Amino acid sequence: MLRYYITDRHLAGGIEPLLESIAHASVDYVQIREKDLSARELVALVRRVKTSGAKILVNDRTDVALACGADGVHLRAHSLAPARWRAITPPGFLIAVSCHSADDVRRAEAEGADFVVLGPIFATPSKAAFGDPIGLRPLHEAAHSVSIPVLALGGVSEANAPACLRAGAAGIAGIRNMITRACESPTAHDCTG
Repeated sequence: MLRYYITDRHLAGGIEPLLESIAHASVDYVQIREKDLSARELVALVRRVKTSGAKILVNDRTDVALACGADGVHLRAHSLAPARWRAITPPGFLIAVSCHSADDVRRAEAEGADFVVLGPIFATPSKAAFGDPIGLRPLHEAAHSVSIPVLALGGVSEANAPACLRAGAAGIAGIRNMITRACESPTAHDCTG
């Protein structure tokens, strides 16, 4: 199961607590999603997070990802197609895409994404303003209609993560619960969000 950690330094209590939680989270990917930081501040943060051993993706800032040697970029739904970015990125550069429906997932694969993050699957405070959660059925449909990994996001917990995996998710993504679990136990490998 893939584990994908999305940063939020405000929720973590600042940069230092965020870095500490990443160090203890035991995740495969870290998406640096600090939208209010300048390019210079993002580069500095990415360089510090690179020591975690996880693959690092920068939210929406391909320029920053390339400048600091990150492993890839995470694009918003309906961003410039991943194939367009491939023309200027090195081989092996990862491109992930946020998706909110099975159609979004199929489009992301057709446009060259390496993997997608689909959600919100369940209710979560951070996505409440964007409407109702999509549920497990669209996750199942999406995961079984593409060959790229689909990660479940939004309200995923230890209790419901197995249902996401049974629906076909290749892993889970999260912010809030991953921070909580990482801070509670440095050996918590089932951090979810």
